[in-house]
Amino acid sequence: MKNLLLFCCLLLLLAGCQPSTNSNSKTTSVTSPSGNNQIEFQLSSDGQPGYLVKHNSKIIIDSSLMGFDFKTQKGFINNFKIKNTSTETQKETWEMPWGEQRSVLNHYSQLKVELEESAPPHRPWNIYFRAYDDGVAFRYEFPKQEGVDTLFILDEKTQFQLTGDPTCWWIPGDWDIYEHLYSTTKFSEINAVSKANHPNLAQTHIPENSVNTPMTMKADDGLHLSFHEANLTDYAGMTLKTDTKNLLMTSSLVGSNIRDYKVKRALPFKTPWRTIQIADQAKDLIASKLIVNLNEPNKLGDVSWFKPKKYVGIWWEMHIDVARWDYGVREENAPKQAVPPKPHGKHGATTENAMRYIDFAAKNNIGGVLVEGWNRGWELWIGFDDREDVFDFVTPYPDYDLKKVADYAKSKGVEMIMHHETSSTPRTYSKQLDTAYALMKSLGMHSVKTGYVGPIIPKGEYHHGQWMVNHYRKVLETAAKYQVAINAHEPIKATGIRRTLPNAISREGLRGQEFNAWASDGGNPPEHLPIVAFTRMLSGPIDFTPGAFEMSLKTKPNNQINTTLAQQLALYVVIYSPIQMACDLPQNYENQPAFQFIRDVGVDWEQSIVLDGEVGDFVTIAREERGTGNWFVGSITDENKRTVKINFDFLPEGKTFKAKIYKDGANAHYKTNPLDIIIEEENIDKNTIKEFVLGEGGGLAISLVE
Repeated sequence: MKNLLLFCCLLLLLAGCQPSTNSNSKTTSVTSPSGNNQIEFQLSSDGQPGYLVKHNSKIIIDSSLMGFDFKTQKGFINNFKIKNTSTETQKETWEMPWGEQRSVLNHYSQLKVELEESAPPHRPWNIYFRAYDDGVAFRYEFPKQEGVDTLFILDEKTQFQLTGDPTCWWIPGDWDIYEHLYSTTKFSEINAVSKANHPNLAQTHIPENSVNTPMTMKADDGLHLSFHEANLTDYAGMTLKTDTKNLLMTSSLVGSNIRDYKVKRALPFKTPWRTIQIADQAKDLIASKLIVNLNEPNKLGDVSWFKPKKYVGIWWEMHIDVARWDYGVREENAPKQAVPPKPHGKHGATTENAMRYIDFAAKNNIGGVLVEGWNRGWELWIGFDDREDVFDFVTPYPDYDLKKVADYAKSKGVEMIMHHETSSTPRTYSKQLDTAYALMKSLGMHSVKTGYVGPIIPKGEYHHGQWMVNHYRKVLETAAKYQVAINAHEPIKATGIRRTLPNAISREGLRGQEFNAWASDGGNPPEHLPIVAFTRMLSGPIDFTPGAFEMSLKTKPNNQINTTLAQQLALYVVIYSPIQMACDLPQNYENQPAFQFIRDVGVDWEQSIVLDGEVGDFVTIAREERGTGNWFVGSITDENKRTVKINFDFLPEGKTFKAKIYKDGANAHYKTNPLDIIIEEENIDKNTIKEFVLGEGGGLAISLVE
């Protein structure tokens, strides 16, 4: 009997090791833990891999092919067979060191399909599929090949076959910038190349009718999908080429004019994940943690040296022409850095001005101060042709005492935020990284805002190609050695790497607040941020720089902020970042009761709950602050006045909160009366349900303290 039991156990063990599909099978699938999402792998009659996606048993991505074109060998198109398949389920909870919530559930089912060419040289190719309850993802693995050590990828040919003509919110597949306004069209009406001549940007490159990701769409039945990528590492950024006639998207990698391939990788390697977030309601897109879950765990360990914070700084005054970044005027034909510039008297980054901002921050519960224009080189940045070796990232201008300012900030309990504008010369920046970050560490500075304005030098590289993807990663990894966190502007897209390298704290990657100050097209329209919350924000934190209190911009009569004051407050809750700027001039906050919300609002969250919203229309979010139990609510709308109902049942049982409510006044309107705001107080608990009226371009901000 004992031997019989051992024999039976051995059979069961062997059975558990068998692939879930034999090599003769043409299809296999994997289903999410709750059963709502399913990916089915398919192999066509000629051996070409493909897949389809189902949501609640309904096909939402129809049969879509997969493939690659290579430079030095035959592409991966067809003539494959299934060598083996295997499945597994993983469930873990991990903690964000900072973020929208403390605990994140990572629960998925995975299918690994191992392929092999049917004919010599029998090259191997693996595909991983993951099914989550909030979406699906897949990636490619290229194992070792006999006689080949490196792959040169001309393009990736992953298809996404739509089943209808959904409404889409998109920006063009620009190889250099994400700073476009979103278009709202049917898929069949996408015309990205029409955006190629951007009136307000120094660089743009849109080679085909493609869109950048995240790209969000809503089907006729109300289902929401958002397409993106996760863990973009040593690879080119992916745009999605649109075949508007056949309702088909195909991956199209960002390339280069310097080399005749788009990706070069040593074998073996894995690609980024291709992701589809799936939501029955728009609000569930924001709640999804699919993108961060597809990245590797924290590699840095303890990052408590970075503290989420609000900040002010010398920045907005340059955009509204009150001050300038450069110290003076460069003499004509003077060699770089050889002759000091002649002061023009409008330099913003002076020691005195920085100390004024430090005093303001210390007085108003604001933890950081950013200073732009502090370092030598700004007067040399003339045009876009000769920018290498212009900026010096350790030497201040004569009127800025770097150490004195840092010491003064420290004495006031304020941390200085460094600024490095690279002018898109990554080779110049790379040469100074260690020196610049060592200086920061010596001064007690733990975060830096980096910038990459202008076309990349060397000419022919683009912001979103593999060469620059690797540069951005090198900056993150180098900064981590010096306990420095990166807030990148003109960045590569966010793809969840903040989980692996949590010193990737925030980034721009959209049309920010500054467009309201200088764009000739009227700035950001009221629908912009209600779209951003369901598109760009799905990829990661945004340094949007809210907090404008002067909407009419007296120094820029042709520009204005296209929101109400109440919406500027609400943005601290709605648009997530672990660093949040109060962007306006300190004097514009003086004697302003509404500024109390900025003093009070948190930046690091125990949990976040998306209460309601529709893409491009409105969104309402509640967040609980870590460590205090205080709650904050933000709601914003587009150009339409609307009533929002808030059920406060997210509050804990048995506790009453003192609510301070900042809402649009009866006549509030983003154009005609943006400063009309009402501030009132009342007690609120989990049984409270209230309605609020948001004016055109308006908002609502609530602080809830027990």
